[in-house]
Amino acid sequence: MTTQTSSPPRADAGDLLPGLSRRSVLLGGAAAAGLAGLSPADARAAVGDLVSRGGVFAFGVASGDPTATEVLLWTRITPVPHAVPGSGRGPARDVHWEVAADEEFTEVVQRGRTRTSAERDHTVKVVVGGLTPYTRYWYRFRVRRDVSPVGRTQTSPDEPGTTHALRLAFASCSNYTGGYFTAYRGIARRDDLDLVLHLGDYVYEYGNEPRRPGVPGSGDRYGPDALIGVRDHEPAVEMVSLEDYRVRHALYKADPDAQAAHARHPWVVIFDDHEITNDAYDTGAENHEEQDDPGTPYTGPGQPDGVRPEGDFLERRARAFQAYLEWMPIREPEHWDPQPHQGIQFFRRFSFGDLADLSVVETRQHRSQQVPAVVAGAVNPALADPDRQLPEPEQLAWLTSGIRGSAKAWHLVGNQTVFARVLSTGGPAGAVFNTDQWDGYQADQAAVLAAMDDAPTADAVVLTGDIHSSWAIDLPVDPGAYRTGDDAAGGSSAGVEFVCPSVTSNGFREILGSAAAAQRSTAAFQGRNPWIRYLDGIGHGFVVLDVTPERVQADFHFIRSGGDKGFDVDPRLDPEATTAHETSYVTLRGSRRVSGPVAELGPRSDGPRSASRR
Repeated sequence: MTTQTSSPPRADAGDLLPGLSRRSVLLGGAAAAGLAGLSPADARAAVGDLVSRGGVFAFGVASGDPTATEVLLWTRITPVPHAVPGSGRGPARDVHWEVAADEEFTEVVQRGRTRTSAERDHTVKVVVGGLTPYTRYWYRFRVRRDVSPVGRTQTSPDEPGTTHALRLAFASCSNYTGGYFTAYRGIARRDDLDLVLHLGDYVYEYGNEPRRPGVPGSGDRYGPDALIGVRDHEPAVEMVSLEDYRVRHALYKADPDAQAAHARHPWVVIFDDHEITNDAYDTGAENHEEQDDPGTPYTGPGQPDGVRPEGDFLERRARAFQAYLEWMPIREPEHWDPQPHQGIQFFRRFSFGDLADLSVVETRQHRSQQVPAVVAGAVNPALADPDRQLPEPEQLAWLTSGIRGSAKAWHLVGNQTVFARVLSTGGPAGAVFNTDQWDGYQADQAAVLAAMDDAPTADAVVLTGDIHSSWAIDLPVDPGAYRTGDDAAGGSSAGVEFVCPSVTSNGFREILGSAAAAQRSTAAFQGRNPWIRYLDGIGHGFVVLDVTPERVQADFHFIRSGGDKGFDVDPRLDPEATTAHETSYVTLRGSRRVSGPVAELGPRSDGPRSASRR
């Protein structure tokens, strides 16, 4: 992370242009479209073309990790045309930043200067302190006479003695080749959010080679064929090198809907597996092979016989982490909220007055390798092995003690994979659906459930992504003793879980081939798991979560093309698609259960202050 310096040169207001202009958005969209369908050899030239169209600040601005008095600001500069993402080229530059109380920057409240270079791919991070709690601000950057778009951000509703409402959007699984980022556009158009929580799979690792029907292992493209040549990944192959990861992040940041959502709200982010590679665990991943079968040596460009481009997994993961920390609006948390941990500490906690805490967990870096759900026709006993872990023990202790010790009304948990027990609709009794979820690590799952059940004050609400579908779930401590009905308060349910749909990644409908098949499948899951109170496998979009002392409500918003969420058309293919409310579910304080459906959220009971003195 770059740091601010004291007593920076004062910038003239006339040198800085407020507002994210329509021209900037259109240039970003055109530049991103210009990257489609190119060979790996053309990737750097394509990114250079993006820069030439979008200028020094072609990748927009963002803010993140807000507290009561601080917020992180992010951008990426291109100081000279050849200093494109991933190139390792270009001079170091001073970057000036300003934070103002008004969009016109007539009341600048903080300004400073930092320096960036090719060493960190010319990305910029600044933590601005000394701000007022629950207050809205505007910010921008300048390099010489080049000025960034203006971003809007706000500090956290975290004031002792004052209870503010909390409203956030959460999303996950935004595969560029899977469709347009309409969900981000819907988030950007909202004016009532305190923050956006992204729960992982912000970028995907796959290349562009289409799969060939009937040919196992052919191609690695992920998404609808209709978008081939329209929304293609850069580089065109699976990302493995540091340059690959940097260029892929640049492609996603060039998307105009992603830029708009980042510029409009502060984000809290955490990665899942695809920021590295599919189904990652502590020493490897499903989509990583260090070496070919010796009988069929790899002879690709620039690689010695017998060695795939993936190479050593831990080295690949380190490159992925480096690019993620460079390109995402996330603090280096070891310097902000240090806790006992192993490896790199990505987990962290946010406070919202006496209303709620938000613990953001990280479950890829230290997890034990996934195991099968069933072995020799019986439930695999390894699933309950206490020596198998999802987070490292230090993080698990931090999470469980935080839930038990919270004096707030609510403890929110930002989490990557489904936490609830989800039994399979086939196989032996007790078989679980997916062992990449918490069900594959049942000792850790039980420890967190026990903490939720024991918590004397805070009700736990788990917020989850990953599974490309929408869920509202009770969390029974003992699924076999679970009682249905809204009147069965407490007792057998330790908390609730809300799961957001994907932004674009394939859901039940795409995997099973039709909306009707998706509906049959989701009905079967609910029949087998009565604690799943709501499940939709058709829609894509995001969730708006509203927290008050009395309840937490989740509004599910789906993208639509001509009003259709995915029955007869695929709205992911429509660049003019919109978002609309689908349904809402709620958990009442003390019930630790899901109720609903209920009416859509109305206006907020309060909102952030204006910092302006005018």
